[in-house]
Amino acid sequence: MAKKLPAAYAHPYAFDTRFKKSAVYFSMEFAIDQALKTYSGGLGFLAGSHMKSAHDLKQNLIGVGMLWKFGYYDQMRNADNSMMPQFREKMYSFLKDTGIRFQITIANKPVWVAAYFLDPTTFGTVPMFFLTTDTDGNDTWARQISYRLYDSDPAIKVMQCMVLGIGGAKFLDELGYDPDIYHLNEAHAVSSVFYMYQKLGKKEAVQKKFVFTTHTPEEAGNEKHDIHFLNDLSFFAGLKLDETRKITGISDNVFNHSLAALRLSHQANAVSKLHGEVSRQMWGWAKDICDITHVTNSQHKASWADADLEKAREKGDLKALEKRKKALKGQLFKTVADQAGKLFDPNVLTIVWARRFAGYKRPDLLTRDQERFDRIMRNKDLPIQFIWAGKPYPKDEGAIQTFNHLYYLSHLYPNMAVLTGYELALSKQLKEGSDVWLNTPVVTREASGTSGMTAAMNASLNFSTYDGWVCEFSRHGENSFIVPVASDHNRDGEDISNMLDMLENEILPLYYQRPKDWYKTVLTSMNEVGDFFNSDRMVAEYYEKVYK
Repeated sequence: MAKKLPAAYAHPYAFDTRFKKSAVYFSMEFAIDQALKTYSGGLGFLAGSHMKSAHDLKQNLIGVGMLWKFGYYDQMRNADNSMMPQFREKMYSFLKDTGIRFQITIANKPVWVAAYFLDPTTFGTVPMFFLTTDTDGNDTWARQISYRLYDSDPAIKVMQCMVLGIGGAKFLDELGYDPDIYHLNEAHAVSSVFYMYQKLGKKEAVQKKFVFTTHTPEEAGNEKHDIHFLNDLSFFAGLKLDETRKITGISDNVFNHSLAALRLSHQANAVSKLHGEVSRQMWGWAKDICDITHVTNSQHKASWADADLEKAREKGDLKALEKRKKALKGQLFKTVADQAGKLFDPNVLTIVWARRFAGYKRPDLLTRDQERFDRIMRNKDLPIQFIWAGKPYPKDEGAIQTFNHLYYLSHLYPNMAVLTGYELALSKQLKEGSDVWLNTPVVTREASGTSGMTAAMNASLNFSTYDGWVCEFSRHGENSFIVPVASDHNRDGEDISNMLDMLENEILPLYYQRPKDWYKTVLTSMNEVGDFFNSDRMVAEYYEKVYK
């Protein structure tokens, strides 16, 4: 097979000699631009930044993802303002039909897959391809495989992974392209290893091709299924169960997708230094897995950092920094007024919690001490404004209830707002318009987290538990505010007390009583987040540490 892409899909640059090895990056979601809704949250934000920095550094990399007919979902409100997921068809005139159509077997039936191309010049990415089953020749059941990102039906979700994995690998064959490296961003596309085993004939040949990025210690991110359930769906690309067990080392009936990826790759990586330690400990029991290193996640600074804030940073101009920050707060507060009917003040310290709503991220943590939270919210001498935003998984009733609870709580306060529509555009606006970026995960359960990086690029100080990427960045009181790690027996209680103490006794007095010191701290944070947490460093590190 050819090592070069067909001319119609070629990279628009000559490859940097450091990055000439050919690689394809498989991801279930990519957050490239607000106009292209093929993502749900952090995994997609990370993948989108990877595609942009790979382009900027002239890497020999392409991306393969899925074209979701309804995206993830549009976050709307019911008549009583409780959250309502809306599924609406998305249309993208800027994606080009490759004309490539092929069949894969799903549940012992042939399913057509079509492929669309995102030209690198559209959003400044490497060449990218998006697969869909919503195409002529398929029955309704087959079309709906690519309707909703992370479908709640377990069988449909597995089928989605098969389209990305088996379909993605077969698409490369249809393209006549044979890359050196198959990079699995999470284990969603692990079915590709079975397709490649059928093609290459040897486990060692498959391992030589594959690398694997694990993103989470969370159970939901390391999926397991009954092996017979998967076999009935044709997940193993025609491979007999005995052969599947032999090459994966899985002897019982529980197929662990991440474990299979670790055993059929030559290199794996976690996504922060701490997550690397957690991952090696987590998989310490498993035999015959590949080495797990770490490549700390990062974000595409050129896409995220406000240009005027960046100019002020480069000059070290604190007054220009403050002036631009207040202007950006004013822009965010127009969105607050539009959605919540509340008029926020750019001169007031504004704290934002915004990311995917999930139990371990504890979005409502600071509100759980109702008496103290109320006192802080009503303090006229040291005023504060709070904004929450983020999308729960549409079937996660607990997370949706938390979202709704925060919304109804906000009725009590003119200085508290809960926003809907947390996608790329709102995310950028919230980072530009916040003074403090609040992060409250249970320690060791946030593999990396990346929202705080782009907040710091936009002159917002991180206020966080000691988890994920902040362990490699934060120096309390110098570039951020970090609470001590709580004991296990009263984890939530200690975190609440420590965070509220820090808010009342350190953060608020610094902002109002020593504003020059506040902006010096902001400037330090901006300077120190810049290079290492820019995805240019990350994508170079993948070539150096993972694609070797």
